[in-house]
Amino acid sequence: MKSFSIEEINVVLKGTVVGNGALVITGPEQLEEANDTQITFIGSKKYIKLWEVSKACAAIVNEDFAIEPGENRALIKVKNADTAMAQLLEMFVEEGPVFDEEIHPTAVIHPTATIGAGTRIGAGCYIGKNVVIGSGTTLYPNVTILDDTTIGSATAIWSGTVIRERCKVGSYCILHPNVSIGADGFGFRPSPDGRGLIKIPHIGNVVIGNGVEIGANSCVDRGKFSSTVVGDGCKIDNLVQIGHNSKMGRCCIMAGASGLAGSVTLGDGVIIGGGTCIGDHITLGNGVMVGGFSGVMHDFGDGKKIIGFPATEAKDMMKQWVVLKRLVKEGK
Repeated sequence: MKSFSIEEINVVLKGTVVGNGALVITGPEQLEEANDTQITFIGSKKYIKLWEVSKACAAIVNEDFAIEPGENRALIKVKNADTAMAQLLEMFVEEGPVFDEEIHPTAVIHPTATIGAGTRIGAGCYIGKNVVIGSGTTLYPNVTILDDTTIGSATAIWSGTVIRERCKVGSYCILHPNVSIGADGFGFRPSPDGRGLIKIPHIGNVVIGNGVEIGANSCVDRGKFSSTVVGDGCKIDNLVQIGHNSKMGRCCIMAGASGLAGSVTLGDGVIIGGGTCIGDHITLGNGVMVGGFSGVMHDFGDGKKIIGFPATEAKDMMKQWVVLKRLVKEGK
């Protein structure tokens, strides 16, 4: 088990220690659950009152908070407790699953595949024809990479993930368990005789940039003609659907159970709340923020904040909600 003194932690956080800097910390925990050897975080003033009743021996707090450590406790005051929390959690990360050998003997690797130096391939993986994998990448057990796919360096692909043929995944990516990359897009048309549906073939691929993280059980479908694109630095939560030919800019965020229909275009830095649906052929500009459980049915320009179903600008939707509440109270 890892442990660090408050002073050792502060070397990383570069904050100001108030109180007993010699305390030894065995791990981080939330305020209500922490014990007397653990450190916690206070990033909002509304949680300051919980510090007095918390059993934590230390806390990372914003430097502008009026708070005292108390007897035999310590505070580390920083500019931003949330980002400091991320730094601390990195200190306590445990090593991942052990690979006794770089390439497990049960992995099936086509002789035309190119595997970079230091890449680890777990039990039961399948690597298809002409696949290229960069150096230092890790494929955990039971990953499938189909023909003509390329994967960059230092990428981690967790168990159950399937990357279909001709797709491209960048470097420094993380694909969590059971991600699907490059499945057929959802395209059907009524048959001329009216007795069924005609499947529309999807002959494109998926292109994923560098530094992308995709959560468990999320799906990125291949393009109908060209590519579905996930830009550099995008972060995608669990159970997210990205439809065929959608194009995401750099550093977009999609929270759990949200989805893009076909041919959606997102600018850079778009944030989409959980459970939100974006209709097909919609364009959202740079920096657009979409509240959770919204339904987006038309385009919005740069920097807009939108909520609701159908989604509209947040300030307008809030006014509508106020009026509706008033009508309900008045019994109309």
